[in-house]
Amino acid sequence: MSIKDNVEYINRLKSEAAERSGRKGEDVLLVAVTKLHSPEEINEAIDAGITDIGENKVQEILSKYDKVKPVKWHLIGHLQTNKVKQIIDKVDLIHSVDSFHLAQEIEKRAANIDRVIDVLVQVNSAEEETKFGISEDEVDALIDDIRKNCPHIRIVGIMCIAPLFDDPELARPVFASVKAIYDKYPDFKYLSMGMSNDFQVAIEEGANLIRVGTAIFGNRDYRSEER
Repeated sequence: MSIKDNVEYINRLKSEAAERSGRKGEDVLLVAVTKLHSPEEINEAIDAGITDIGENKVQEILSKYDKVKPVKWHLIGHLQTNKVKQIIDKVDLIHSVDSFHLAQEIEKRAANIDRVIDVLVQVNSAEEETKFGISEDEVDALIDDIRKNCPHIRIVGIMCIAPLFDDPELARPVFASVKAIYDKYPDFKYLSMGMSNDFQVAIEEGANLIRVGTAIFGNRDYRSEER
């Protein structure tokens, strides 16, 4: 199947899952994850209707930014403080704020260009040691600290990465737990949950932003990351 076919298929599954949760497909934003994929592939996805793309690494954003058609950029991977200045004027949404230290750097760089930057707080609900994000009991304090001290940051939601289960149903409690946090903040816009293997379950549990890469572009060539 082509990238266009894959986008159409994912959108159909997205709509079906949204309907099961009492919503419409257009209520859920599809972010195409473009890690290790070429600008040509990304442009093909944009031609197929993709409006938002997500990159894991700052360097990939920088290398592709001028080669990709107009699109909204999401930084979805872990963000090091020393890389913030490189993308603060390029991304529309940072998904991975998991410390006040990082928020302070984003605040500093956003203030320098007189911009308010939208971010999500990343929650490691399953408390996996291999994943970034804060624990559930740290979320409220971090949100409070950012809101009190960072006028150039607008928190617009919550993000999580569920453990990779063979059966996506096993991720349901994780998604439900993060949804409960999201529901405490009625002004939040985005609940970013779900990837290629589990996005339908995530939508059923309330996600309104999903991050899908492999199901759109196919398997990544990780050898290119080594070159």
